[in-house]
Amino acid sequence: MSGGDGVETIEFRVAVREAIAAEMERDPAVVFFGEDVAAAGGVFAVTPGLRKRFGERVFDTPISELALAAGAFGAAVTGLRPVLEIMFADFLPLAMDSLVNQAAKYWYVSGEQAPCPLVVRSAMGAGGNFGAMHSQTPVPWLQGVPGLKVVAPATAGDAYALLRAAIRDDNPVAFLEHKRLYSVVDPVSEVETLPLGEAAVVREGGDVTLVSVSKGVRDCLRAAAELAERGIDCEVVDMRSLRPLDTATVLRSVAKTNRVVVVEEGPLIGGWAANLLGILTAEGLHDLDDAWTITCPETPIPYSPTLEDAFLPDPARIAAEVTTRLGLARAPAG
Repeated sequence: MSGGDGVETIEFRVAVREAIAAEMERDPAVVFFGEDVAAAGGVFAVTPGLRKRFGERVFDTPISELALAAGAFGAAVTGLRPVLEIMFADFLPLAMDSLVNQAAKYWYVSGEQAPCPLVVRSAMGAGGNFGAMHSQTPVPWLQGVPGLKVVAPATAGDAYALLRAAIRDDNPVAFLEHKRLYSVVDPVSEVETLPLGEAAVVREGGDVTLVSVSKGVRDCLRAAAELAERGIDCEVVDMRSLRPLDTATVLRSVAKTNRVVVVEEGPLIGGWAANLLGILTAEGLHDLDDAWTITCPETPIPYSPTLEDAFLPDPARIAAEVTTRLGLARAPAG
């Protein structure tokens, strides 16, 4: 597809599908399976047509997340590169034994002799009124597991390049796709792969650093645009991956702005935002003008649209908190 200015663009869900297809064409060891991913094309219409293109290398499975993960582990250690889809990331706990106690440990316990190349894709996030058990963002459940990479793209171009890199990785990767991003359209990626664990500065600024991942990055960019009208110049860092965690990029940004706010769609306690601030402090950021997090209340996610909207850290809240913490907005230069 193309944008109105002639720039080639792609929908997020299509970028994910094309990344899987490109790697299946490149490597016959890649297989793809999950619940309703073949005949139905996925509950979020991400994977239609893959079964027709690749035949038996794409197949539907029973509704058993543990069986899916165990099958992927077995396939990965016997020569295949499985990509499995767990429909909602809320159900990842059902697959944790295979992911955490087997796949993530395999390279280590084999004495670095045997890889375990598998990717588990899953839809996460709130904002669509899916209710408390279908709207969570489970990054903290996974981030504390050495051996398991955690990737969460914010744009269609990054989704394409990061997923291709994840499929090529020789160890397990959790690839989390925010369900509110599936319909967004972005420029086509000009690169085949991006390094896992490398953050990106997606907006330059000098007054305060906003850090987030996935949909939170887009919320921060919208907040930054609003804050610019108030005379506050924000830098925005997209973490892209939350394991490995690229603290160096954040440290360079904060050295410039001397203020940082980390935005997470999830609770403060046990969350990745507070963890990142702790790491930054341990690495020398003791004299900042300000550092804080913007997170969700310590409750399950509401089903009510009105309550869910109030629950989430949206651009208006980000902009309001930054304005308050920095004091009155300065008059624009000139």
